[in-house]
This record gives sequence, structure tokens and C-alpha cells, in this order.
Amino acid sequence: MKLTLSVIKADIGGYVGHSSMHPELLETAREHMGRAKASGLLIDYHVTRVGDDVQLIMTHTLGEEDEKIHKLSWDTFLACTEVAKKLKLYGAGQDLLTDTFSGNVKGMGPGVAEILIDERKSEPVLIFMADKTAAGAWNMPLYKMFCDPFNTAGLVIAENMHDGFKFEVHDVIGHKKVFFNTPEEIYDMLVFIGAPARYCVKGVYTKDGDMAASSSTQRLSLMAGRYVGKDDPVLIVRSQGTFPAVGEVLEPFAFPAIVEGWMRGSHHGPLMPVSFAQCNPSRFDGPPRVICAGFQLADGKLVGPVDMFDDPSFDPARQQANVVGEVLRRHGPFEPHRLPLDEMEYTTMPQVMRKLEGRFQDL
Repeated sequence: MKLTLSVIKADIGGYVGHSSMHPELLETAREHMGRAKASGLLIDYHVTRVGDDVQLIMTHTLGEEDEKIHKLSWDTFLACTEVAKKLKLYGAGQDLLTDTFSGNVKGMGPGVAEILIDERKSEPVLIFMADKTAAGAWNMPLYKMFCDPFNTAGLVIAENMHDGFKFEVHDVIGHKKVFFNTPEEIYDMLVFIGAPARYCVKGVYTKDGDMAASSSTQRLSLMAGRYVGKDDPVLIVRSQGTFPAVGEVLEPFAFPAIVEGWMRGSHHGPLMPVSFAQCNPSRFDGPPRVICAGFQLADGKLVGPVDMFDDPSFDPARQQANVVGEVLRRHGPFEPHRLPLDEMEYTTMPQVMRKLEGRFQDL
């Protein structure tokens, strides 16, 4: 049986401000998912959240980009938005950029990661969900998981990983994609994925074409033409066997890499790995957070989740994130805390430039 694992997320109202999510929204989402499972549309589901974003984790047999699954997600987000409006939550429905469903939620605001699986004898999957950051935040972790032998011992000592992997990279501004074979083309690939504001890793495959990882690469500001919130991406990673081990998949997050996002989506900050209970970004609306839900798939059933970052061995990463965050905060409105000007074009920058039009004089 070909199984599809879909993770679709949206910010449809924060509580309080952008920090968390009201329980009524989660309950509304679970009711919609429960009816879909009872009808046979879904095999299984799990509803969770990180910060003010709700994630719908679904298993089914309809394949990627299926209209019924995407319509279910869209209708669920609309229902949650109505609850958010009733409660006067902040930014109610902010990720829903249109009132009309067009067959697929891609390009309509929500973030989407989907993966097609021939379920193995044992199928562990890790689902990463981030808040207050952008789609390119997964570039470095994915590189470390699948390319870096200092991170992933299996690249050296597991014979079935010696062939390496294939990366699918999207140019989210030029609307193009390119594939890189690793380790042969690592240096070429790093030229691009080292610029995560434009080039995002969409998927990772074995050389035989088996999908190992899938991420959401939707850039909300590019779709909306203005700043309406950060992308808050999701990532699915399969583990064990021909893929990195669970510990190898988690290891990149022991380093709180600096990502774009944080306050008003306009600042750099450290990506802090946290437990489910600690995923409420509040200091300066941050710093950026990532949680990880671990599942075993069993005939499409989601056995779990396990809170993978609820582990004291990630305490040093959290402490380091606080130290790095403090250093960046002291820069205030100056770079490198604030994003460079070319990344500010969807915030207040265009209005300020229009206000000052005519006042700039030739040197």
C-alpha cells in the first residue's frame, strides 16, 4: 500500500498576541479531522501546534497534492478562523490569503510538506515544526543530516548510505528547481542552499528515488506581496535503515543555528529546540522555536507522538540560544539583528521610501 503522510500548517489566530494557540482552535481542528477519519478519507491524524501555528498531520492513500485532503485542511482552517474571530484572537486567519479554495492550498497561504511511503517493516518518522522563522531554516539541518559525516556517522560506517542522497532545491523567487547529487556536488549545492532566503531544500531522496525528507517551502510574503507573518515551516524526515538514525536526524538541532524571522519576521535569531510545553515564544516574540514529534507508522496509523526535544541533552543548545539571542537583541534595529534591506521589502520599508521620495540628493 502506498501511504501518503501530509503535514499542512497555518497561522489562524494567536493567543495571546503571537505566542500561543487557544485550546478551542485545536479542539475545532480535531473535530474536523475526526469526522474525516470516520468517513474513511483519512487513515489517521494528529493535531498539534507550535507557537501560534496549528499543524494537521494526516495519513491517507490519496497521494500528494490531493484535492480532497487539501480541501479538508482548508475547511478546517476556515472553521478555526471563525473561532479565532469569535475570541478576537490576534491575526485571525492571517495565513489564508483568499476566501476561495482553488483545488490545492499551495500558493494560498498554508505551508505543506507531503511524502509518499512504501511502509517498511519499521517506519519511524520525525516531524519538525517551527515558529517565528522562514522556510529556509531547514537548509542547514538537512545538509547536516544527509551530507555531514561529523553529524551522521552512518555516512561513514553504514554501507547502505555510502551512495549518498539527492537534494531537490527550490528557487522560491525565480520559481525554479534544481537537483544535486551528494556527496559529488556538495560544493555546488552549498553555493545555493547557503542563501536560505532564496534557495530552500524541498526534498531529499536516496539515489534509488526513495523520498527521505520533505519540507514546506512556501514563502508567505512572496505569495501575499506584503508581510503578513513568517512562514513557520514544517519538515518530515524518515529515519533508520537506508536513512539517518533518529539520533542523527536530531543532532543538527544541538546547534541553535541563526535563522531569519523572530519579531515581525524581520530579525535574525537562534533556532531553539524545545519540548512541546516550551513552544510559546514570548521574548520579543521569540526567539524562533522548533519542536519535533516522533511517530512510528503502523499500517498508516500514527503511533505516538514522542516529544523528541524533551531531553536534557538539548539544554546546552537552549542555553546557547538564549546567549546568542541576547547578543543579537543588543543590536536593536541595526544589522545583523535586523534583516538586510533586500529582505525588508515586504515590511514598512517601501512605505518609508515613498514618504522620503524626492529628498534624496545626488552626491
